[in-house]
Amino acid sequence: MTSLPFDPDVLRARYAQERDRRLRPDGIAQYVEVAGEFAGFAEDPWSGLPPAREPLTDEVDVAIIGAGFGGLLTGARLRELAVTRIRLIDKAADVGGTWYWNRYPGIACDVESYVYLPLLEEVGYIPTEKYAKGPEIFAHCRRIAEHYDLYRDACLHTEVREIRWDTAQSRWIVHTDRGDAIRARFISMANGYLQKPKLPGIPGISSFQGHTFHTSRWDYDYTGADLERLADKRIGVIGTGATAVQCVPHLARAAGGLSHPHIVTVFDAGISDERAYIAMELLKGRDLRQLRQEGWRATPAQAALIVRRVADALVATAETVRPGPGPTPAASAEETERILHWLDQPGVRLVSVEGTWASPARSVSVHRELFAAAAGSAVPSLQPPDADHRGLRPVR
Repeated sequence: MTSLPFDPDVLRARYAQERDRRLRPDGIAQYVEVAGEFAGFAEDPWSGLPPAREPLTDEVDVAIIGAGFGGLLTGARLRELAVTRIRLIDKAADVGGTWYWNRYPGIACDVESYVYLPLLEEVGYIPTEKYAKGPEIFAHCRRIAEHYDLYRDACLHTEVREIRWDTAQSRWIVHTDRGDAIRARFISMANGYLQKPKLPGIPGISSFQGHTFHTSRWDYDYTGADLERLADKRIGVIGTGATAVQCVPHLARAAGGLSHPHIVTVFDAGISDERAYIAMELLKGRDLRQLRQEGWRATPAQAALIVRRVADALVATAETVRPGPGPTPAASAEETERILHWLDQPGVRLVSVEGTWASPARSVSVHRELFAAAAGSAVPSLQPPDADHRGLRPVR
């Protein structure tokens, strides 16, 4: 047997370690239920009140719960098999699932369109971009529904409350919030988990007095269609996944770019250093495809290089990024090296895409200290991470 260029047991242990870093003992309990005082976070901003209709008590061959990609694909394949009585049931006002709900600035697919979008050949469509934008994907969902005549018997604006088997009729009875009692020979569950927003169970979420909304229910009435109403706002973005990477650059430009610390993104525990760097570079106007061409992948070996490149970018913009009123002098080469040395200490972690660094142990912004260091003041001492921040690791 040919020897492997790596030790499988070491590799498995490494993956297990990375997995354990990302698991939390509280699981789903870490989130706040979108109900009661938080019910407004789940309201549909894209449609008005549902049109009035009489409750349905008819029968279908297949009731498909959910009208996202799963429901659309199921309906399409059933149509190809000559099944006629198909009913999509979804609480949204249209098909599309997550692509109906998510319409935040910059929304796009982070998987190649030709792989991600279903039924392209069947409906005769070619994506316009390698990574399609949200509106194009939503339009494709509607194209599928139209092509396969899935709108015909669909129940949109409708939420399923109960599905019960009726032995006497040998049918499933689907009860909804519209008073329906639909009979179905078969049920297909295509209800995705992305349609319901998750709220972080963090201190202050109940008492915060500022305007808040979930990115999957973007409030354009507040931000303006082009985000023009955010010019004088301080914006906090909780979360650091693909959504944050896509929408934060638009928020940064709307809020005055890097000339003032308007944009503060709180990075989740376990966020990769690559994503922190990419978010930072996108805020500066870099193109994500260019970053990919430079080889940015989430490999731990690049962590130290990422820290240094971000630090260089911070120092290079020291004249325009301000911790408060008044300009900050640009750093000299010697001062730059001092900052780089400081950033290499255990516990230093990027927590804001606009230029704020923090020690996980303290979980506080050291924006002022960083640029005080750039101006020649003393570099603050940092403490190593504590057990409460095990999801954050030192960048070395």
